[in-house]
Amino acid sequence: MALEGGLYSCGDPAYWRAVWDLYQDVLDAKGIKQRKLIALDKWYQEELPIAVGQREEKYLTQEELVKLMEWKLCRGKFRPRLQQLVATNSREMVEACTKKAYQLLPDIPAAVQELSKLKAVGPATASAILAAGAPEAAAFMADEVMESIPGLSPVQYTLKHYLLYLDRIQSCATKLNKADTEKKWTPHCVERCLWAWAIADKLQLPSLQTLGLQKASMGSDGDVDRPRKKQKTE
Repeated sequence: MALEGGLYSCGDPAYWRAVWDLYQDVLDAKGIKQRKLIALDKWYQEELPIAVGQREEKYLTQEELVKLMEWKLCRGKFRPRLQQLVATNSREMVEACTKKAYQLLPDIPAAVQELSKLKAVGPATASAILAAGAPEAAAFMADEVMESIPGLSPVQYTLKHYLLYLDRIQSCATKLNKADTEKKWTPHCVERCLWAWAIADKLQLPSLQTLGLQKASMGSDGDVDRPRKKQKTE
């Protein structure tokens, strides 16, 4: 790898923007074997946040929660039982719990605990719900991202582990915003970059391996806003 110690150790926002710009390429590469992932990711990253943000009070519908679970399982480990179980939540329960969770922010523990009242929703799925509607407060609890941050392995799907993870992500966002005049780094932006880096590294994509050469010539005009038993719950 061109960057010693991985992306998390890097404090240069220009380098992070370069990885951000690779997000769609990385997604396309991963989507070769998971065709539904590309469309689902576009929905989760772009369409769902708009839909949630346009409501008088933020919440997810039952259909959106089911689709969010499909995105999560397609992106990570596929567990069909979780997909079936999450669909059994009533429309009223989904809307009430997700609305209350958003209202509880920035109290992340309380918001996650509220979402955990829903069937098949644990800290990881709760983090996806929160990141979709409040990217400035939460980051999705992705396995690949946790594994790329020192001290967070082995991965544990607990609230305690998520809070430790989110603290690391928020610290990274704060560090980048201090160094970047645009100051647009949110926890969700940081998480997406770390995911792209980890997947590109795993797939050995040439574009990532050349970033060491690109870093020296990059300016600071990038735009962060333009990405291309009991059932176990996460």
